[in-house]
Amino acid sequence: MANKLDPMDLKQILTLHLEGYSNRKIGSVLGISRNTVNTYMQLFAGSGYSFQELLAFDIPALSELFSSHTTLDPVRHNELMLYFEGVNKARNHPGFTFLYHYQQYVELATEPYSYTQFLEHFRRKYPKEKGSMKLQHIAGEEMFIDFAGKKLQIIDKQTGEIIPVEVFVAILPCSQYTYVQACMSQKREDMLFCCTGALHFYGGSPKAIVSDNLKSAVNRSSKYEADVNRSFKDFARHYNCVINPTRSYSPQDKALVENAVHLVYQRIYYPLREMTFFSLEDLNKEIAVLLERYNNLLFKRKESSRIELFQSIERQYLKELPLDTYELKDYKRAKVQKMGYAYFSPDKCYYSVPYRYIGKETMIHYTRSRVEIYYNHERIALHQRNLNKGSYITNTDHLSSTHKFYSEWSPEFFRKKALPHGEYVLACIERILASQDYPEISYKRSLGIIQLHRCYGSVRLNNACKRALVTDSCSYLRIKNILKNNMDRLPLFDDQTEPIKPHIPFHNNIRGASAYE
Repeated sequence: MANKLDPMDLKQILTLHLEGYSNRKIGSVLGISRNTVNTYMQLFAGSGYSFQELLAFDIPALSELFSSHTTLDPVRHNELMLYFEGVNKARNHPGFTFLYHYQQYVELATEPYSYTQFLEHFRRKYPKEKGSMKLQHIAGEEMFIDFAGKKLQIIDKQTGEIIPVEVFVAILPCSQYTYVQACMSQKREDMLFCCTGALHFYGGSPKAIVSDNLKSAVNRSSKYEADVNRSFKDFARHYNCVINPTRSYSPQDKALVENAVHLVYQRIYYPLREMTFFSLEDLNKEIAVLLERYNNLLFKRKESSRIELFQSIERQYLKELPLDTYELKDYKRAKVQKMGYAYFSPDKCYYSVPYRYIGKETMIHYTRSRVEIYYNHERIALHQRNLNKGSYITNTDHLSSTHKFYSEWSPEFFRKKALPHGEYVLACIERILASQDYPEISYKRSLGIIQLHRCYGSVRLNNACKRALVTDSCSYLRIKNILKNNMDRLPLFDDQTEPIKPHIPFHNNIRGASAYE
């Protein structure tokens, strides 16, 4: 009823009426009967004062003017209101309670209100509203990212199928400079690809990237310390920044990007509504055109655009980007085998590691172009990725001295080893290399012949090879017997007329062919 309202209610009725609220809406907001509001509106109209003048009256004057409709004691009420000023100042102090202040009020007041009325009057004077804080964003500090809730679409030319695509939105909160890109999904690969595009669009990286709790970004969400997935951490390390996921179910933590998504609907989605695209590339080209217009629009309350604010304020505070673009990494565990290679299961290949890590458990980090092998978080090997199945990719620096010697075996290796000992030694080695289908056998025989110079010297070895060539018996055992029996010191046959041809070209494509054919 009207005679139960106090002057604070009257002021609220006047305020809401001046703001354009209907009598029904005023009653709903204040919890007052609509008929009571109608009665007071008639009294206000018949008072001879305008609504603005009535609102300017202080509480005692308003109480006196409408005394027949209020039971409020102005002296008692004013005493309480004055006391509330001190209570409100102490409200945020640790240990604050209303009961403590009410007990003090009872001791001071001549005619105190009850505890229930005490709380009710306080809540009316200082209504508790859940507000939002105006955040002051520092230039170059953060980049907010999000995916739009609504999707765009492309059409498959071959089948006519309509394919929905995701839309990634990034914003630098200080300048509100915005980046938009369409992608096929919200998966980790697409999300990181879009983040890379955003950083290169801005030409630098911020100190932190603020994302929500996407599955592609966070393994486990938390209000205080989310578990960011390894790929996103590696991305942040590459671009010298950190990842700061928002609290779960707290979109206000990145309200600017949420608002940017709504603006993207207006500035980009709406102009695209009647356009048809057959590829993601064509769609992103048109998005880039509309995005440039959007970033060039002037703010209503500022005499500048997003791009102008970015260039003048924020660009200089971004960190420089690394020279190489980030590539998504995946991970595999592998034990280093006895021969000094780690088996890489995705390509069924073997990659060498330093021989001292034989038997150790390693972690392989791989991208589309390279393979990195880590032991205890320290990189021990780096290779270009080889997609040929079953291949062995070797860095000779990883091999022990023995392994390195064997890994260098080739026809050219043995030719170079034979040449310092004489032309006939070289001719004999080339004949052996050409005579075997399986190169490993010829390599061992060649090595055995060359090693004979240690016991007999190069001159005698060269003469022994000359005799072996004449008799067409170039083998390790034959040459060893010639030297052992001193046959290299005997003269060759007197009727030998055919010249010896020491330099025989080696043809790998003719297996088992005679050296003189």
